[in-house]
Amino acid sequence: MSFLQKPRWRGTMVGGLALVAALLVVTACTPTTAPPDDPPAADLGQFHDQDIEWGACDPFATTQENAVLYANPNVECATVEVPLDYSDADGDTAEIAVLRVPAKGERTGSLLVNPGGPAVSGNTFIARLEPAWQTNPLLENFDIVGFDPRGVGASTPKVDCFSDAEYDRGEGFVGGAVYTLTSKEEADEAAQRCIDASGGEAALTSVGSTNVVQDMDIMRAALGDEKLSFLGYSYGSEIAAMYATTFPENVRAIVLDGAVDPTLTSSDFRVSQFAGFQAAFDKLAAQCAEASDCPLGTEPEEATDRLHDIIRPLADAPVPTGDGRELGLYDALAAVTSGLYAEADWPLVIAGLAEVEAGSGATLTLLRDRYFERGADGVYGTDPDANVAIRCMDAPARTPEEQTALAERIAEVAPLLDLSEADVEYHHECASWPEPPTRGDPWLEVPEGDIPMTLTVSVTGDPATPHSGGVAMAEALGGSLLTVEGNQHAAYLLGRSDCVNDIVEKYLIDLEVPAEGATCALPTE
Repeated sequence: MSFLQKPRWRGTMVGGLALVAALLVVTACTPTTAPPDDPPAADLGQFHDQDIEWGACDPFATTQENAVLYANPNVECATVEVPLDYSDADGDTAEIAVLRVPAKGERTGSLLVNPGGPAVSGNTFIARLEPAWQTNPLLENFDIVGFDPRGVGASTPKVDCFSDAEYDRGEGFVGGAVYTLTSKEEADEAAQRCIDASGGEAALTSVGSTNVVQDMDIMRAALGDEKLSFLGYSYGSEIAAMYATTFPENVRAIVLDGAVDPTLTSSDFRVSQFAGFQAAFDKLAAQCAEASDCPLGTEPEEATDRLHDIIRPLADAPVPTGDGRELGLYDALAAVTSGLYAEADWPLVIAGLAEVEAGSGATLTLLRDRYFERGADGVYGTDPDANVAIRCMDAPARTPEEQTALAERIAEVAPLLDLSEADVEYHHECASWPEPPTRGDPWLEVPEGDIPMTLTVSVTGDPATPHSGGVAMAEALGGSLLTVEGNQHAAYLLGRSDCVNDIVEKYLIDLEVPAEGATCALPTE
Protein backbone atom coordinates (compact mmCIF):
# COMPACT_ATOMS: atom_id res chain seq x y z
CA MET A 1 0.00 0.00 0.00
CA SER A 2 1.17 3.53 -0.67
CA PHE A 3 2.25 5.74 2.20
CA LEU A 4 1.29 8.73 0.07
CA GLN A 5 -2.48 8.63 -0.05
CA LYS A 6 -4.16 11.85 -1.20
CA PRO A 7 -1.07 14.05 -0.76
CA ARG A 8 -1.66 17.77 -1.00
CA TRP A 9 1.68 18.28 -2.69
CA ARG A 10 4.77 16.39 -3.65
CA GLY A 11 7.99 18.27 -3.34
CA THR A 12 11.45 17.84 -4.76
CA MET A 13 14.58 16.13 -3.63
CA VAL A 14 17.25 16.70 -6.24
CA GLY A 15 20.38 15.37 -7.78
CA GLY A 16 23.45 16.38 -9.93
CA LEU A 17 24.88 18.00 -12.98
CA ALA A 18 22.28 16.31 -15.08
CA LEU A 19 20.89 19.01 -13.67
CA VAL A 20 18.62 17.36 -11.30
CA ALA A 21 21.33 15.10 -10.04
CA ALA A 22 23.61 17.21 -7.91
CA LEU A 23 21.51 19.53 -5.92
CA LEU A 24 19.10 19.65 -3.10
CA VAL A 25 15.69 20.25 -1.76
CA VAL A 26 15.73 19.88 1.97
CA THR A 27 13.18 18.10 4.12
CA ALA A 28 12.45 20.15 7.18
CA CYS A 29 10.96 19.68 10.62
CA THR A 30 9.83 22.01 13.40
CA PRO A 31 11.41 21.10 16.74
CA THR A 32 9.42 19.49 19.49
CA THR A 33 12.40 18.54 21.64
CA ALA A 34 15.82 20.02 22.27
CA PRO A 35 18.83 18.35 20.63
CA PRO A 36 20.87 16.13 22.92
CA ASP A 37 24.04 17.39 24.58
CA ASP A 38 27.26 16.96 22.65
CA PRO A 39 28.87 13.57 23.32
CA PRO A 40 32.21 13.50 25.12
CA ALA A 41 35.28 13.85 22.89
CA ALA A 42 36.59 10.49 21.70
CA ASP A 43 40.12 9.42 20.78
CA LEU A 44 39.92 9.23 16.99
CA GLY A 45 43.65 8.88 16.33
CA GLN A 46 43.31 5.39 14.88
CA PHE A 47 40.85 6.73 12.30
CA HIS A 48 42.84 9.86 11.46
CA ASP A 49 46.00 7.82 10.90
CA GLN A 50 44.52 5.09 8.72
CA ASP A 51 46.06 4.40 5.32
CA ILE A 52 43.67 4.67 2.37
CA GLU A 53 44.17 1.91 -0.17
CA TRP A 54 43.14 3.23 -3.57
CA GLY A 55 42.13 0.83 -6.30
CA ALA A 56 39.69 0.17 -9.10
CA CYS A 57 36.18 1.54 -8.69
CA ASP A 58 34.28 -1.35 -10.28
CA PRO A 59 33.41 -3.01 -6.92
CA PHE A 60 31.77 0.24 -5.77
CA ALA A 61 29.16 0.38 -8.53
CA THR A 62 25.55 0.35 -7.36
CA THR A 63 23.75 1.22 -10.61
CA GLN A 64 24.12 0.54 -14.32
CA GLU A 65 25.25 4.09 -14.93
CA ASN A 66 27.94 4.23 -12.31
CA ALA A 67 29.18 0.79 -13.33
CA VAL A 68 30.09 2.40 -16.65
CA LEU A 69 31.47 5.55 -15.04
CA TYR A 70 33.50 3.63 -12.47
CA ALA A 71 35.20 1.54 -15.15
CA ASN A 72 37.05 4.72 -16.18
CA PRO A 73 40.78 4.21 -15.49
CA ASN A 74 41.11 7.89 -14.54
CA VAL A 75 39.17 7.39 -11.30
CA GLU A 76 40.21 5.52 -8.16
CA CYS A 77 38.14 4.31 -5.21
CA ALA A 78 38.63 3.32 -1.59
CA THR A 79 36.87 3.21 1.76
CA VAL A 80 37.52 5.25 4.89
CA GLU A 81 36.63 3.66 8.21
CA VAL A 82 34.75 5.81 10.74
CA PRO A 83 32.98 5.10 14.04
CA LEU A 84 29.36 4.16 13.67
CA ASP A 85 28.74 6.05 16.92
CA TYR A 86 31.17 8.85 17.83
CA SER A 87 30.40 8.43 21.52
CA ASP A 88 31.73 4.86 21.24
CA ALA A 89 34.82 5.11 19.06
CA ASP A 90 35.86 1.57 20.02
CA GLY A 91 32.53 0.11 18.95
CA ASP A 92 31.13 -0.78 15.55
CA THR A 93 32.37 1.08 12.50
CA ALA A 94 30.96 2.40 9.23
CA GLU A 95 32.75 2.59 5.89
CA ILE A 96 32.61 5.71 3.71
CA ALA A 97 33.14 5.03 0.01
CA VAL A 98 35.33 7.66 -1.66
CA LEU A 99 36.30 8.27 -5.29
CA ARG A 100 39.02 10.53 -6.61
CA VAL A 101 40.40 11.97 -9.81
CA PRO A 102 44.12 12.32 -8.95
CA ALA A 103 45.79 15.71 -9.31
CA LYS A 104 47.75 16.32 -12.50
CA GLY A 105 50.14 18.95 -11.14
CA GLU A 106 51.85 19.87 -7.89
CA ARG A 107 49.29 18.76 -5.34
CA THR A 108 48.04 21.32 -2.80
CA GLY A 109 45.79 18.71 -1.22
CA SER A 110 42.35 17.22 -1.75
CA LEU A 111 39.14 19.00 -2.71
CA LEU A 112 36.28 17.16 -1.03
CA VAL A 113 32.96 17.58 -2.85
CA ASN A 114 29.35 16.96 -1.82
CA PRO A 115 26.67 17.42 -4.52
CA GLY A 116 23.64 17.76 -2.28
CA GLY A 117 20.53 15.74 -1.63
CA PRO A 118 20.84 14.60 1.01
CA ALA A 119 21.30 11.11 -0.46
CA VAL A 120 23.05 11.97 -3.73
CA SER A 121 26.18 9.94 -4.46
CA GLY A 122 29.25 12.16 -4.44
CA ASN A 123 31.21 9.37 -6.09
CA THR A 124 28.89 9.25 -9.09
CA PHE A 125 28.90 13.04 -9.33
CA ILE A 126 32.69 13.22 -9.50
CA ALA A 127 32.94 10.29 -11.92
CA ARG A 128 30.28 11.78 -14.18
CA LEU A 129 32.29 15.00 -14.40
CA GLU A 130 35.66 13.30 -14.89
CA PRO A 131 36.14 14.60 -18.47
CA ALA A 132 35.43 18.15 -17.26
CA TRP A 133 37.86 17.82 -14.35
CA GLN A 134 40.64 16.93 -16.79
CA THR A 135 40.50 20.45 -18.25
CA ASN A 136 39.72 22.21 -14.97
CA PRO A 137 42.55 24.18 -13.32
CA LEU A 138 41.54 22.72 -9.96
CA LEU A 139 42.94 19.35 -11.05
CA GLU A 140 46.38 20.92 -11.38
CA ASN A 141 46.28 21.56 -7.62
CA PHE A 142 43.91 19.06 -6.03
CA ASP A 143 42.84 15.48 -5.99
CA ILE A 144 39.11 15.87 -6.68
CA VAL A 145 37.41 13.60 -4.13
CA GLY A 146 33.77 12.63 -3.90
CA PHE A 147 32.18 10.54 -1.18
CA ASP A 148 28.96 8.68 -0.53
CA PRO A 149 27.80 9.89 2.89
CA ARG A 150 26.89 7.16 5.37
CA GLY A 151 23.58 5.60 4.39
CA VAL A 152 24.10 6.40 0.70
CA GLY A 153 25.38 4.54 -2.36
CA ALA A 154 28.36 2.28 -1.72
CA SER A 155 28.89 3.38 1.89
CA THR A 156 27.82 1.38 4.92
CA PRO A 157 25.53 1.26 6.72
CA LYS A 158 23.16 1.39 3.75
CA VAL A 159 19.69 2.80 4.38
CA ASP A 160 16.91 0.77 2.79
CA CYS A 161 13.16 0.97 3.33
CA PHE A 162 11.40 0.42 -0.01
CA SER A 163 12.25 -1.29 -3.27
CA ASP A 164 12.78 0.31 -6.67
CA ALA A 165 9.62 -1.43 -7.87
CA GLU A 166 7.69 0.25 -5.06
CA TYR A 167 9.21 3.60 -6.07
CA ASP A 168 7.96 3.02 -9.61
CA ARG A 169 4.48 2.50 -8.23
CA GLY A 170 4.64 5.77 -6.29
CA GLU A 171 4.87 4.04 -2.93
CA GLY A 172 7.06 4.71 0.07
CA PHE A 173 9.01 7.95 0.19
CA VAL A 174 9.37 8.45 -3.55
CA GLY A 175 7.03 11.43 -3.65
CA GLY A 176 9.47 14.18 -2.83
CA ALA A 177 10.80 16.38 -0.10
CA VAL A 178 7.71 16.65 2.09
CA TYR A 179 6.37 13.15 2.49
CA THR A 180 2.75 13.05 3.52
CA LEU A 181 1.53 10.15 5.61
CA THR A 182 -2.09 10.18 6.64
CA SER A 183 -2.06 8.07 9.82
CA LYS A 184 0.08 7.15 12.81
CA GLU A 185 -0.04 3.52 11.63
CA GLU A 186 1.58 4.47 8.31
CA ALA A 187 4.34 6.33 10.16
CA ASP A 188 4.90 3.31 12.42
CA GLU A 189 5.07 0.93 9.48
CA ALA A 190 7.45 3.15 7.51
CA ALA A 191 9.87 3.47 10.43
CA GLN A 192 9.81 -0.25 11.15
CA ARG A 193 10.51 -1.10 7.51
CA CYS A 194 13.54 1.19 7.58
CA ILE A 195 14.82 -0.32 10.83
CA ASP A 196 14.44 -3.88 9.57
CA ALA A 197 16.02 -3.32 6.14
CA SER A 198 18.86 -1.01 7.20
CA GLY A 199 20.57 -3.17 9.79
CA GLY A 200 18.76 -2.14 12.94
CA GLU A 201 18.15 1.02 14.91
CA ALA A 202 21.81 1.88 15.56
CA ALA A 203 22.65 1.74 11.87
CA LEU A 204 19.55 3.63 10.75
CA THR A 205 19.96 6.43 13.27
CA SER A 206 23.68 6.92 12.61
CA VAL A 207 23.21 8.73 9.30
CA GLY A 208 22.44 12.30 10.40
CA SER A 209 24.46 15.30 9.28
CA THR A 210 26.17 15.67 12.66
CA ASN A 211 27.94 12.37 12.06
CA VAL A 212 28.62 13.22 8.40
CA VAL A 213 30.52 16.33 9.51
CA GLN A 214 32.62 14.20 11.88
CA ASP A 215 33.23 11.78 9.01
CA MET A 216 34.45 14.66 6.86
CA ASP A 217 37.14 15.49 9.40
CA ILE A 218 38.32 11.91 9.48
CA MET A 219 38.41 11.90 5.67
CA ARG A 220 40.46 15.10 5.75
CA ALA A 221 43.05 13.56 8.02
CA ALA A 222 43.11 10.18 6.27
CA LEU A 223 43.61 11.94 2.92
CA GLY A 224 46.71 13.54 4.39
CA ASP A 225 45.39 17.11 4.49
CA GLU A 226 46.19 19.38 7.41
CA LYS A 227 43.21 21.55 6.50
CA LEU A 228 40.04 20.91 4.53
CA SER A 229 39.18 22.31 1.11
CA PHE A 230 35.51 21.66 0.38
CA LEU A 231 32.91 22.34 -2.30
CA GLY A 232 29.33 21.81 -1.15
CA TYR A 233 26.22 22.24 -3.25
CA SER A 234 22.82 22.86 -1.65
CA TYR A 235 22.51 20.32 1.20
CA GLY A 236 26.29 20.22 0.88
CA SER A 237 26.24 23.85 2.08
CA GLU A 238 24.71 22.64 5.34
CA ILE A 239 27.47 20.20 6.14
CA ALA A 240 30.00 22.76 4.89
CA ALA A 241 28.73 25.39 7.33
CA MET A 242 28.51 22.84 10.13
CA TYR A 243 32.10 21.81 9.47
CA ALA A 244 33.30 25.42 9.41
CA THR A 245 31.71 26.09 12.80
CA THR A 246 32.69 22.74 14.34
CA PHE A 247 36.28 22.53 13.09
CA PRO A 248 37.26 26.14 12.21
CA GLU A 249 40.90 25.37 12.95
CA ASN A 250 40.85 22.70 10.22
CA VAL A 251 39.41 24.87 7.43
CA ARG A 252 41.47 25.92 4.43
CA ALA A 253 38.72 26.88 1.94
CA ILE A 254 34.98 26.21 1.77
CA VAL A 255 32.61 27.01 -1.10
CA LEU A 256 28.87 26.94 -0.34
CA ASP A 257 26.94 26.94 -3.63
CA GLY A 258 23.14 27.16 -3.49
CA ALA A 259 23.28 27.80 0.23
CA VAL A 260 20.53 26.76 2.64
CA ASP A 261 19.34 29.60 4.87
CA PRO A 262 20.76 28.89 8.36
CA THR A 263 18.57 31.45 10.12
CA LEU A 264 15.08 30.15 9.32
CA THR A 265 13.19 27.51 11.21
CA SER A 266 12.83 24.43 9.09
CA SER A 267 9.13 25.02 8.45
CA ASP A 268 9.75 28.61 7.40
CA PHE A 269 12.53 27.44 5.10
CA ARG A 270 10.16 24.95 3.48
CA VAL A 271 7.67 27.72 2.82
CA SER A 272 10.40 29.90 1.30
CA GLN A 273 11.43 27.05 -1.00
CA PHE A 274 7.97 26.36 -2.30
CA ALA A 275 7.39 30.07 -2.82
CA GLY A 276 10.56 29.93 -4.91
CA PHE A 277 9.17 27.10 -7.03
CA GLN A 278 5.97 29.07 -7.63
CA ALA A 279 8.00 32.10 -8.66
CA ALA A 280 10.00 29.97 -11.10
CA PHE A 281 6.79 28.50 -12.52
CA ASP A 282 5.35 31.97 -12.97
CA LYS A 283 8.46 33.00 -14.93
CA LEU A 284 8.18 29.86 -17.05
CA ALA A 285 4.52 30.60 -17.72
CA ALA A 286 5.28 34.17 -18.80
CA GLN A 287 7.97 32.93 -21.16
CA CYS A 288 5.67 30.23 -22.54
CA ALA A 289 2.81 32.69 -23.04
CA GLU A 290 4.80 34.47 -25.76
CA ALA A 291 4.03 31.53 -28.06
CA SER A 292 0.51 31.05 -29.41
CA ASP A 293 0.72 27.26 -28.92
CA CYS A 294 1.74 27.43 -25.24
CA PRO A 295 -0.02 24.56 -23.40
CA LEU A 296 -0.35 26.84 -20.36
CA GLY A 297 -2.17 29.48 -22.40
CA THR A 298 -1.30 33.03 -23.29
CA GLU A 299 -2.42 34.55 -19.98
CA PRO A 300 0.34 33.86 -17.40
CA GLU A 301 -1.94 34.57 -14.45
CA GLU A 302 -4.08 31.61 -15.50
CA ALA A 303 -1.16 29.21 -15.95
CA THR A 304 -1.50 27.43 -12.60
CA ASP A 305 -5.13 26.58 -13.34
CA ARG A 306 -4.15 25.42 -16.82
CA LEU A 307 -1.45 23.19 -15.33
CA HIS A 308 -4.04 21.55 -13.08
CA ASP A 309 -6.41 21.12 -16.01
CA ILE A 310 -3.67 19.24 -17.88
CA ILE A 311 -2.38 16.97 -15.12
CA ARG A 312 -5.39 16.38 -12.85
CA PRO A 313 -6.95 13.82 -15.23
CA LEU A 314 -3.81 11.70 -14.80
CA ALA A 315 -5.07 10.70 -11.35
CA ASP A 316 -7.73 8.53 -12.99
CA ALA A 317 -6.34 8.13 -16.50
CA PRO A 318 -2.51 7.97 -16.57
CA VAL A 319 -0.84 8.22 -19.98
CA PRO A 320 1.75 5.82 -21.43
CA THR A 321 5.41 6.71 -21.17
CA GLY A 322 6.73 4.64 -24.05
CA ASP A 323 8.66 2.18 -21.87
CA GLY A 324 5.79 0.12 -20.50
CA ARG A 325 5.05 2.42 -17.58
CA GLU A 326 2.39 5.07 -17.13
CA LEU A 327 2.63 8.69 -15.99
CA GLY A 328 0.27 9.50 -13.15
CA LEU A 329 -0.67 12.77 -11.48
CA TYR A 330 2.04 13.01 -8.83
CA ASP A 331 4.83 11.77 -11.08
CA ALA A 332 3.81 14.52 -13.51
CA LEU A 333 3.88 17.11 -10.74
CA ALA A 334 7.31 15.89 -9.61
CA ALA A 335 8.51 16.17 -13.21
CA VAL A 336 7.23 19.73 -13.57
CA THR A 337 8.79 20.74 -10.26
CA SER A 338 12.13 19.17 -11.16
CA GLY A 339 12.12 21.11 -14.41
CA LEU A 340 11.94 24.37 -12.47
CA TYR A 341 15.43 23.91 -11.05
CA ALA A 342 17.08 25.39 -14.14
CA GLU A 343 15.78 27.72 -16.84
CA ALA A 344 17.50 25.48 -19.38
CA ASP A 345 14.91 22.79 -18.56
CA TRP A 346 11.81 24.95 -18.93
CA PRO A 347 11.35 24.00 -22.62
CA LEU A 348 11.21 20.33 -21.54
CA VAL A 349 8.43 21.13 -19.07
CA ILE A 350 6.45 22.97 -21.73
CA ALA A 351 6.98 20.22 -24.31
CA GLY A 352 6.07 17.57 -21.74
CA LEU A 353 2.78 19.26 -20.85
CA ALA A 354 1.87 19.54 -24.53
CA GLU A 355 2.63 15.82 -24.89
CA VAL A 356 0.36 14.94 -21.97
CA GLU A 357 -2.49 16.74 -23.68
CA ALA A 358 -1.74 14.63 -26.76
CA GLY A 359 -1.75 11.41 -24.69
CA SER A 360 1.96 10.81 -24.02
CA GLY A 361 4.01 11.00 -20.83
CA ALA A 362 7.44 10.41 -22.35
CA THR A 363 9.10 13.79 -21.75
CA LEU A 364 7.72 14.34 -18.26
CA THR A 365 8.79 10.81 -17.35
CA LEU A 366 12.29 11.69 -18.57
CA LEU A 367 12.32 14.65 -16.19
CA ARG A 368 10.87 12.59 -13.35
CA ASP A 369 13.42 9.80 -13.81
CA ARG A 370 16.32 12.21 -14.10
CA TYR A 371 15.13 13.84 -10.90
CA PHE A 372 15.49 10.56 -9.00
CA GLU A 373 18.42 9.35 -11.16
CA ARG A 374 16.37 6.33 -12.20
CA GLY A 375 18.31 4.34 -14.78
CA ALA A 376 17.01 2.30 -17.68
CA ASP A 377 17.41 -0.76 -15.45
CA GLY A 378 14.84 0.67 -13.02
CA VAL A 379 17.43 1.31 -10.29
CA TYR A 380 17.25 4.65 -8.46
CA GLY A 381 20.58 6.40 -8.02
CA THR A 382 19.22 9.03 -5.59
CA ASP A 383 17.69 7.23 -2.65
CA PRO A 384 14.51 8.70 -1.11
CA ASP A 385 14.92 6.32 1.84
CA ALA A 386 18.34 7.73 2.76
CA ASN A 387 17.05 11.26 2.28
CA VAL A 388 14.32 10.68 4.84
CA ALA A 389 16.60 8.84 7.27
CA ILE A 390 19.15 11.66 7.23
CA ARG A 391 16.49 14.29 7.72
CA CYS A 392 14.85 12.39 10.56
CA MET A 393 18.16 12.62 12.42
CA ASP A 394 18.61 16.28 11.47
CA ALA A 395 15.47 17.83 12.99
CA PRO A 396 12.51 16.79 15.15
CA ALA A 397 9.25 15.55 13.68
CA ARG A 398 6.25 17.80 13.43
CA THR A 399 3.02 16.92 15.17
CA PRO A 400 0.03 16.13 12.91
CA GLU A 401 -1.31 19.62 13.65
CA GLU A 402 2.00 21.22 12.65
CA GLN A 403 2.36 19.06 9.55
CA THR A 404 -1.16 19.84 8.39
CA ALA A 405 -0.71 23.55 9.08
CA LEU A 406 2.51 23.52 7.04
CA ALA A 407 0.63 21.89 4.17
CA GLU A 408 -1.85 24.76 4.26
CA ARG A 409 0.93 27.36 4.26
CA ILE A 410 2.65 25.72 1.30
CA ALA A 411 -0.62 25.50 -0.64
CA GLU A 412 -1.03 29.24 -0.13
CA VAL A 413 2.43 30.25 -1.37
CA ALA A 414 2.68 27.59 -4.10
CA PRO A 415 -0.77 26.95 -5.57
CA LEU A 416 0.72 24.93 -8.42
CA LEU A 417 1.36 22.19 -5.82
CA ASP A 418 -2.11 22.34 -4.26
CA LEU A 419 -4.09 19.45 -5.73
CA SER A 420 -6.03 18.46 -2.64
CA GLU A 421 -9.58 17.25 -3.16
CA ALA A 422 -10.51 17.02 0.52
CA ASP A 423 -9.23 17.92 3.97
CA VAL A 424 -6.61 15.47 5.18
CA GLU A 425 -4.63 15.32 8.42
CA TYR A 426 -0.98 14.69 7.65
CA HIS A 427 1.60 12.87 9.75
CA HIS A 428 5.29 13.56 9.53
CA GLU A 429 7.48 10.81 8.06
CA CYS A 430 9.76 11.03 11.10
CA ALA A 431 6.91 10.69 13.61
CA SER A 432 7.85 7.14 14.64
CA TRP A 433 11.63 7.34 14.22
CA PRO A 434 13.45 5.32 16.88
CA GLU A 435 15.82 8.09 18.05
CA PRO A 436 15.59 11.87 18.43
CA PRO A 437 17.54 14.15 16.08
CA THR A 438 21.09 15.26 16.77
CA ARG A 439 20.94 18.92 15.78
CA GLY A 440 18.66 21.87 16.48
CA ASP A 441 16.37 24.11 14.46
CA PRO A 442 17.63 26.44 13.12
CA TRP A 443 20.46 24.02 12.57
CA LEU A 444 23.62 26.19 12.57
CA GLU A 445 25.34 27.27 15.76
CA VAL A 446 28.08 29.81 15.12
CA PRO A 447 30.71 29.92 17.90
CA GLU A 448 32.47 33.02 19.06
CA GLY A 449 35.79 33.61 17.38
CA ASP A 450 37.02 33.76 13.85
CA ILE A 451 35.97 31.38 11.11
CA PRO A 452 38.31 31.24 8.09
CA MET A 453 37.02 33.09 5.03
CA THR A 454 34.39 31.11 3.13
CA LEU A 455 32.77 31.81 -0.25
CA THR A 456 29.00 31.57 -0.69
CA VAL A 457 27.65 31.45 -4.25
CA SER A 458 23.97 32.39 -4.56
CA VAL A 459 21.76 32.66 -7.65
CA THR A 460 19.09 35.37 -7.59
CA GLY A 461 16.40 33.13 -9.14
CA ASP A 462 17.28 29.93 -7.32
CA PRO A 463 13.94 28.25 -6.48
CA ALA A 464 15.26 25.58 -4.12
CA THR A 465 17.60 27.67 -1.98
CA PRO A 466 16.40 31.25 -2.39
CA HIS A 467 18.95 34.03 -2.75
CA SER A 468 18.03 35.54 0.61
CA GLY A 469 19.36 32.35 2.19
CA GLY A 470 22.71 32.77 0.47
CA VAL A 471 22.94 36.29 1.83
CA ALA A 472 22.10 34.99 5.31
CA MET A 473 24.68 32.20 5.05
CA ALA A 474 27.48 34.57 4.09
CA GLU A 475 26.54 36.88 6.97
CA ALA A 476 26.34 34.03 9.49
CA LEU A 477 29.81 32.77 8.58
CA GLY A 478 31.31 36.24 8.13
CA GLY A 479 32.32 35.14 4.65
CA SER A 480 32.34 36.42 1.10
CA LEU A 481 29.26 36.42 -1.15
CA LEU A 482 29.14 36.04 -4.94
CA THR A 483 25.71 36.97 -6.33
CA VAL A 484 24.81 35.33 -9.63
CA GLU A 485 22.01 36.69 -11.79
CA GLY A 486 19.93 33.89 -13.29
CA ASN A 487 17.23 31.28 -12.80
CA GLN A 488 18.87 28.10 -11.59
CA HIS A 489 19.75 26.12 -8.49
CA ALA A 490 23.50 26.63 -7.84
CA ALA A 491 26.05 27.80 -10.36
CA TYR A 492 29.65 26.55 -10.24
CA LEU A 493 30.25 24.21 -13.22
CA LEU A 494 26.48 24.02 -13.70
CA GLY A 495 25.67 27.29 -15.40
CA ARG A 496 28.26 27.70 -18.16
CA SER A 497 29.47 30.92 -16.55
CA ASP A 498 33.18 31.65 -16.91
CA CYS A 499 32.71 34.49 -14.43
CA VAL A 500 31.45 32.14 -11.69
CA ASN A 501 33.96 29.42 -12.49
CA ASP A 502 36.93 31.79 -12.47
CA ILE A 503 36.01 33.35 -9.11
CA VAL A 504 35.42 30.00 -7.41
CA GLU A 505 38.64 28.52 -8.80
CA LYS A 506 40.73 31.56 -7.80
CA TYR A 507 39.38 31.25 -4.28
CA LEU A 508 40.01 27.51 -4.02
CA ILE A 509 43.50 27.71 -5.51
CA ASP A 510 44.83 31.04 -4.23
CA LEU A 511 42.42 31.77 -1.34
CA GLU A 512 41.44 35.07 -3.00
CA VAL A 513 37.81 36.12 -2.51
CA PRO A 514 35.94 38.49 -4.83
CA ALA A 515 35.42 42.14 -3.99
CA GLU A 516 32.40 43.02 -1.88
CA GLY A 517 29.29 43.23 -4.06
CA ALA A 518 30.73 40.97 -6.76
CA THR A 519 28.20 39.69 -9.29
CA CYS A 520 28.14 37.33 -12.26
CA ALA A 521 25.35 36.33 -14.64
CA LEU A 522 24.34 32.99 -16.10
CA PRO A 523 23.96 32.86 -19.88
CA THR A 524 20.35 32.85 -21.03
CA GLU A 525 20.90 30.74 -24.14
